[in-house]
Order: sequence, then structure tokens, then C-alpha cells
Amino acid sequence: MWRGLTVTVLRLSRHAAALSVACAAIFIAMTALEFFYFRRLSGGLPSLDMRVTGFTPDEGMAWLTALGRRGGEIIIVWHYLTFDLLFPALLSLTLLSLILAFGRRLRNFRTMPAQLQALTALVLVLPYTVADYAQNFAIARLLSDFQLANPDSLSFASSLTVTKFALLAIPVVVVAVFALAVQRR
Repeated sequence: MWRGLTVTVLRLSRHAAALSVACAAIFIAMTALEFFYFRRLSGGLPSLDMRVTGFTPDEGMAWLTALGRRGGEIIIVWHYLTFDLLFPALLSLTLLSLILAFGRRLRNFRTMPAQLQALTALVLVLPYTVADYAQNFAIARLLSDFQLANPDSLSFASSLTVTKFALLAIPVVVVAVFALAVQRR
């Protein structure tokens, strides 16, 4: 099983460009929805999962209140059940492919056993993936049942948002460092 997973992960490097284009297209669509539709629904307030530094329980409650039940349902359908169901997985695959594509151009990474290359890429990316899906679930749950919105649940959702962005920074920095190292060669 591990050998099959290793081969599959390592083959992702062949598709780095296509995955990057697909990921960018989904990101642009999500960003357009946020700025041109969701912010209008919330009276100009940014969505909770866009707040890199998190949010206070009062800010979270203000966003939920501004959306109301109808706005919350719209965001669940058009964000959490469509784009944000796909995007974390697509971004993770893209980051895996870029780590491997750039890493295999570097002598020290290339000389590592294939299983270690795959494991390294997975260890760098999977924590972000888990955190993003956990954060999406927490916020979608708040949107689906406003009675769950209390200071503790809002603080938890905020901490997941901050964690998601912090864990995303790790593979992004690794990709940037690998890309710069490849360019210097």
C-alpha cells in the first residue's frame, strides 16, 4: 500500500503546471464570489475564513447576524458545499506537486529515497489540509445552526482559521525556497 501511495504522490510532480492553473482558477472564482457577492450579503464584512489573523467572538457573531439565515444558507451552498469542498484538496495536491517538482531538481532532495521524498511532501502539506477542512466544517456548522454560535464555538473557529493559515505558510515557504534554490543553480 505504501509503495502505491509513494508512486502516486511522486507522479504528481508531472502535473504541477496543470494543478497550479486549476488551483489558481478556483481561487480566482472563490475570491470573486467573496468580494462581489458574499460581502454584499454580509453588509461588507469579510467572511470568517478569509481573516488570516482570526476574529473575536463579537466579530464572528456580527458576521453571522449580518448574513441572517438566508445569507448563511447561500454561503453554505455556494462556498462550503462547492468551491471550499474542492479547494483545500486541490491546493494540497498543487503544493505536493510543486514541492516534488522543485525538490527533484535539487541534488540533496533528489538523492533521498523515493519514499522519503513522498513522505516529506506529505508531512509538509497534510496538516494544512486537515486544518482547512476542520475550519470549513466548524464555520459551516455555525452557519447552519446559529444556536451553536457562542463565544467558545466562535473562538474555536477563529483558532482553526489562524491554524489553517499558519500551516499553509509552511509548504508555501518550502516551495518558494525550493524554487529560489532551483533558479540559483
